[in-house]
Parts: sequence; C-alpha cells; structure tokens
Amino acid sequence: MAVRIAWLASHRTVLLLAVAALVGAAAPVAVTWLTRGVIDQIVAGGPAGLLVGLATGLALAGVVTATLPQLDQYLQAELNRAASLTAIERLHGSVGRLIGLVRFEQPAFLDRLQMAVMAERGPGDVVAGGLGAARSVLALGGFLVSLVVISPVMAVVVVVAAIPVLVAELALSRRRADLTFTISPNERRELFYRELLLRANAAKETRLFGITGFLRGRMLTERRTADAARRALDRRELAVQGGLALLGAVVAGGGLVWAVRAARQGDLSIGDVALFIGATAGVQSALSNAIGQFTLLHQKFLIFDHYRAVVTGPPDLPVAAHPRQAPPLREGIELRNVWFRYTPDGPWALRGVTLTIPVGRATALVGRNGSGKSTLIKLLCRLYDPERGAVYWDGIDLRELDPASLRERVTAVFQDFVEYDLTAAENIGVGDVTAVDDEDRIRTAARRAGVDDELAALPAGYRTLLSRIFLTEADREDPTTGVVLSGGQWQRLAVARAFMRDGRDLMILDEPSSGMDAEAEYRIHAGLQRHRAGRTSVLISHRLGSVRNADVIAVMDDGVVVEEGTHVDLMNADGIYAHLFLLQATGYLDDRATAEAAP
Repeated sequence: MAVRIAWLASHRTVLLLAVAALVGAAAPVAVTWLTRGVIDQIVAGGPAGLLVGLATGLALAGVVTATLPQLDQYLQAELNRAASLTAIERLHGSVGRLIGLVRFEQPAFLDRLQMAVMAERGPGDVVAGGLGAARSVLALGGFLVSLVVISPVMAVVVVVAAIPVLVAELALSRRRADLTFTISPNERRELFYRELLLRANAAKETRLFGITGFLRGRMLTERRTADAARRALDRRELAVQGGLALLGAVVAGGGLVWAVRAARQGDLSIGDVALFIGATAGVQSALSNAIGQFTLLHQKFLIFDHYRAVVTGPPDLPVAAHPRQAPPLREGIELRNVWFRYTPDGPWALRGVTLTIPVGRATALVGRNGSGKSTLIKLLCRLYDPERGAVYWDGIDLRELDPASLRERVTAVFQDFVEYDLTAAENIGVGDVTAVDDEDRIRTAARRAGVDDELAALPAGYRTLLSRIFLTEADREDPTTGVVLSGGQWQRLAVARAFMRDGRDLMILDEPSSGMDAEAEYRIHAGLQRHRAGRTSVLISHRLGSVRNADVIAVMDDGVVVEEGTHVDLMNADGIYAHLFLLQATGYLDDRATAEAAP
C-alpha cells in the first residue's frame, strides 16, 4: 500500500530516486577502484595520459558522490510532500466514511488513529528507505567484490561480524515501534492537558478555580512518563550500538594490521592497501547503512500498519450490500422494541422502546437526565444501531437504507452543537455545503433564527471570523476583528445552520434554546413552532413549557417510554409529566409571588 500510494502520488519522483540510488551505489565503489589505479600508476610511473584519465574519473566520481546527497534529499522531500498529501486524503476519506460514532468512543481506535496520522509520511519514507536500502546493498556488493579480490577471508570476517548488528538493530526497531504505540495514550493525554491550559474558552474557569497548576502537573506527569520510557530505550540502544560499534572497530583495525603486514611482505601493492582500506570501510559503511535502512524501514512498516488498519478497516456499522435510497417520508418513523447500550457490558440506555413519530406532526421527548432521549435521537440519525429491535423509516429498516441518503433527509440542532472557527456566513452555510456561498439563503436562515441583526452588526458583517484563534487574510491588517459570540448567539447560529437544510423530511431539535435568555428563548420557540407546522419534527427540552404545544409528548424514564399523549392528556393522567411540569410551574409562580410581595 505504501509503495502504491507513493507511485500514484508522483511516479516520476520515484523513478528519479531509483536512478539516484543506482548512481549513489556505483559512485563510492568507483572512487575506491580509481584511487587504487591512481596510486599504482604514480608508484609505477605509468603513462601520463592514463594517470590523467584515472584522476579525471576520480574527480568526477568525487563530484557525483559529493552532490548526490543534496539531490537525493530534494527528491525525498518532494516525494514526501506528494505522498503525504495522498496519504492524508485517503486517511481522512476513510475516517469520514465511518457511518456512526462507535469508533470515536473507543480509546484503542483513537490511539491507533493518532499513529495513523503520524504515519502519513510513511509512503514516501518507505519508498525512500527501500531505495536507500537497495543502494546500500548494491554498494555493499561492489565493495565485497573489491574485498574478495584482496582477501576472501577478510570479506567473510566482515560479513559475519555484521550478522549480530542486523539482529540487534531489528530487535531495537521493533522496540521503537512498540514504544511509539505504548506511549501514544500518554501523548494524547499530555496534548489534552496542554490544550486546556492554552485554550481561550477554558481560560476563565481554569483561572477562577486555580487549577492551572493542577493541569500543568498532570501534563508534565504524562510527559515524564513518556520520557522515562524513551530514556530506557535510548540507554538500551546506547549499550547495544556501542558494543556493536566496538566490534566493527576491532574488525577494521585487525584488517588494517593484516594489510600493512602483507604490504611489507610484498603480497600487496600500495594501491591494493588503499583499495583494501577503502573496501573495508565501504563494506562496513554500506552494511551499517543497509542495516540502518532496513531497521528504519521495519519500524516504518510497523507504524504504517496502523495507517493500513484504519484505511482498510471494516465499517463501524453494517452497510447493506445494495442499500436503498431513503424515500421521502410519507407515513412516519417507528421504533419497535428498541434496546441499546453503548458498550457490550454497559447499562442499557434504551430498554424496549416502542414509539411512533407520525409524519407532519411534532413529537416531543421529555424526561429526566439520562432517561435515553439523546440516545434515541442518535439512533434516528443512525449514528448507532440498536442491539435489539429496529428503527423504521416508512416501514424500511434504517439498516437497509444508504446512510448518506437518510441524512440528506434530516436536519438537526444538537445540544452539543459545534462552534466552528469560521466566518459567521460559513458557520451557517455549512448546514448545506452546496449553498455555503449563497448569501441570500444564509441571511434568510439567520433571520428565521433571530440572529441576523447581530451578525450584520459585526465588524465585517457576515464575513467576520468567529474566532480569536486564527486570522483570515483580510484580518492580517487588523487582527482585532475576530469575534467570539455569546452562548445564546452561538445557539441561535446553530439553529440558523439547521434552517439551511430547509425542506428536509425530519427536523430534530435537541435542547435548541438551553443557552438563551427568556426573550430569545420565546422568540426562537415561536419561530420554530411556525417552522414546524405541518412538518415532521422531534423536540427535546427540559423546559416543559416549550413542548406543551407538541402534537405528541413521549415521557421517557430509565430508557423506557412510560407516558405518551398530548399535554392535556398527560396532565390529566397525573403521572411523571404532570409532576415535572407542576414542579417547574410552581417554581416560576413562587418566584413571581415572592417578587410581588417584596416591599
């Protein structure tokens, strides 16, 4: 996969790197042989023309040897840029194709995902490392031939001495890859604490509560834990590689002593000694480079395996072999005996829920925290699948539908909506990316959400960046123009984002006014009520006054629908809904009575 990605990204650069590897393998061997020839011709007083030719060849080989690393470095950087871009595109494309939220709530997957992000340079590194290893092997072959010419015995000794180096380096390579994965959770936690310390929206609370020192301590503890693991491996590498370097020095020193003695006895010429010294150094260098490249390649493969696992991993939710397109909603949505829990051994969030959401009607879900309301919403969007039972769209199991086509028919305001560090217009426009530049639709959605006047009054109007983290190009001249909205403004903007998806079959409103003041809440609910008329909608709110006009109110408790009916029906039933409604109403009336009685 790594080679294929690199080839698709820039096959021309791969070919140039291959040529550079061949030339890089031949050049140092040529330098060694040409050096021998020059020395022997000088000693023997050979013809000047031959000597000049050999010297010229030696000079050219030296130039190639000196300049090739710079070209090789440039080509590797170029390949890394191209291959990384392709790898990033594939990685995020694969993650984007995950249907639900299951993977994003699994720490093991998140650790693997972080490793996959780290491996985005893997394709370029693998190809460059492979060609580098091939170059070292070719150079090794040339130097070994040279060494065999001088002394077959010494050639065998040098090769045998390299075996423990190869074994040790491969073992260290696996340890390095294992360490990277082992400390990944520590690095993620360190990043979490670091962001809390640096994030603007956390600054007021961390300072008011005086927890910056606490968070800093946690961050440094994670760093120290990771550093301790790295230090232990570094010490092991120091001991192993130091011993191996000593072995290589002993072999080279012994070979030099033998060559000098052989030259004194007349068995070797001065050029042969130079060739032997160059070949021995070349063999050891090539062996060291080859082993280094192979172990680095091995480490890259181990890390890249996390990338491969993410990119080629199975879907998080099953997809039908021939999924159906979600049809326009004509009858309604039905949950039949739905059971769901977030983990196999966790508590049930939904326990046998049976509920019908009629088409063209407003259905409200109410209940205490943890009763299963938001979980039910996630199942409607098919962010999860029920463990038992099923959810039906006009009688069709959601698992038979194409997820993208289903979501095209849904719009929503989630309780934990996203505050994008984009412009005001883009924050609304992403509700329908096909119209992200349609100013008329964006302003219409903002007016319906009651936030148009405030956005228009921003320093750059709708083009104002809603962030104090980044700058747009326009802001560089005046970096004070970025704006941070209040919580209520953000919430109305999120409602406007949902309005961008006008005409969808189902509107989901999960606490759409929780951060608003009383006047804004009234206006937004009045607007939503007008918008919901004749449309299929599901509304969740803890403020029961805002749901009393819903056509159907379903009361949930401990993952079960315990009451269902209109506001009048449920008040007459004198059950959980009536109890909660009267608690809230009494609270408001008591506050009003207290205020009126005050002098």
